[in-house]
Amino acid sequence: MRSRFAVLFLAVGALAVSAVAATAAPHHNKGLTIAATPDPIVAGDGVLIYGQLDGTNVAGQTIDLYHKVAPATHYTLIQATTTNSDGFYEFTRVEGKVLTNRDWYVTGPNKTHSKTIKEKVQADVDLTSPVSSSSALTNTPVVFTGSVYPAHAHQFVRIQDQNGLTGNGWHTLASGRTTSLSTFAITKRFAYPGDYTIRAEFGSDARNVGSASDSVTLIVQQKENPEFTINTDAPVIAEGSSADLTGTLYTSSTPLTPEPSTAIALYGSTAGGKFVKVAHGTTGLDGSYSFTVAPKHNTVYQVRAAKVHTARLYEGVADVVIANYSSTTPAAGTAITVTGSVSPDKNGHWIYLQELRPDGAWATIVGGKVGTGSAYSLSYAFGSTGIYKVRVRIFGGPENVGAASAPQSVTVSAAAAAATLPPATP
Repeated sequence: MRSRFAVLFLAVGALAVSAVAATAAPHHNKGLTIAATPDPIVAGDGVLIYGQLDGTNVAGQTIDLYHKVAPATHYTLIQATTTNSDGFYEFTRVEGKVLTNRDWYVTGPNKTHSKTIKEKVQADVDLTSPVSSSSALTNTPVVFTGSVYPAHAHQFVRIQDQNGLTGNGWHTLASGRTTSLSTFAITKRFAYPGDYTIRAEFGSDARNVGSASDSVTLIVQQKENPEFTINTDAPVIAEGSSADLTGTLYTSSTPLTPEPSTAIALYGSTAGGKFVKVAHGTTGLDGSYSFTVAPKHNTVYQVRAAKVHTARLYEGVADVVIANYSSTTPAAGTAITVTGSVSPDKNGHWIYLQELRPDGAWATIVGGKVGTGSAYSLSYAFGSTGIYKVRVRIFGGPENVGAASAPQSVTVSAAAAAATLPPATP
C-alpha cells in the first residue's frame, strides 16, 4: 500500500516557488487551458493538473499554478513549471496535499490566464464494525464507532441503513457528533431481525463535500424460544452456497425434555414476503432436527410444530462480484476500465470502485450502475504515482448482502503526456 506522503518527481520539472497571495482569480482568457483529474477525490488523494498554452512561441514558457483552499478567500501561488515543445504543461499535487475543497487556475506569459476550476474533496469517513460484534439480538444496544479525516470536531455524523432495491436507498437510523478528536460512537437498538447494511454519513460543509464510509453488515437475530431452538452454521453465505439450520424441540423448558419423532416443517420468507413451507421432517430421538438450505436471496426461516414454533432466524445471502481490469500499470491521468458481473442478477443496482486508504478502510472513488445481463463497467484515472489497492463493491439491501471483488494492486507510473489526456477546459 502506498504512503500518503509519497514523493513524486515531475517529468516536466517543478520549479521552486515562494508563496504569493492574490485576492481573487483574474478574468480568464482563451490563451491557456486547464483540467484536473480525478475530480472529486477522497481527502489526501493525488491530483494531476494539466493544460496547454496556445499561440506561437509556446515552448519553454513558465506556467504558474494558484489555488484557493476553502474556506479561504485568497489565492496563493503554489507551484511553477515550463511548457514542452507543444505548449503542454503538467502539475502533480502529490498525496497528502489536497485535503479540502479548492479552486485552481494557472497563468502564463503575456498575461494569459486559465479558467478557474473547482476540485471537490470528500472527507474520508471510517466506520468500524460494531464493537459488540457483527451480529446482535433484537432490542440490544449496538455501538458504531469511527472517525472523519481531515479533522471535523463537533459535527454531525449519521448512521444509515440501505434498504433500496437498487442499492441507493439510505435512511438515517441514528445520529451523533464527532468528538474534539474527530471520532464518533453512536448507539442504536434494532427492533426487528434482519440483515442491515450500515454506513456512516458526513454532510458537506465549506471544507469538504458530503461523503460516506464503506458499509458494514450487521445481522440481527430474534431471541431464541428456549423450548424450540433454531441456529445456523453460517449467518451469511455466498450466493450458490448452502447453510445448515439445526435446533431442538422440547416438551417443556423446566426441566428441558426433548420431544422425539415429532412432525415439523421449515418455512421461509424472502425479501419481506409471506412465509411458505419449503421443507418438512421429524425430530430425532433427542428432539433435534436439521435442514440444509441454499437460498438465492436473503431469507427469514422459522421451524414449526403443531402448537409451537421457533424464533425467526435470518439467513443472509451475499452477492458474488467478478472484476477484470483493462490495465494494472496505467500512467497517472490515464483511465483504467474495470468490467465484470454480479450474481444473482443486479440489473439497475449501483456498484462502486473503491480504494484502500492508508488507515486500512475502503473508500468509494467512482460509481455506476449494473446493466443488462448483470454486467458493469467502471472507469477511473489516478492523479499521482504509487501502488493502489482497489476493488469493486456492491452494497447490500433487502434482496442480498453486499459483497466485494478480490483486491487488486494497480501500479501507477509517471503522468502520461498531456497531449494524450482528455482535452482541457479553454
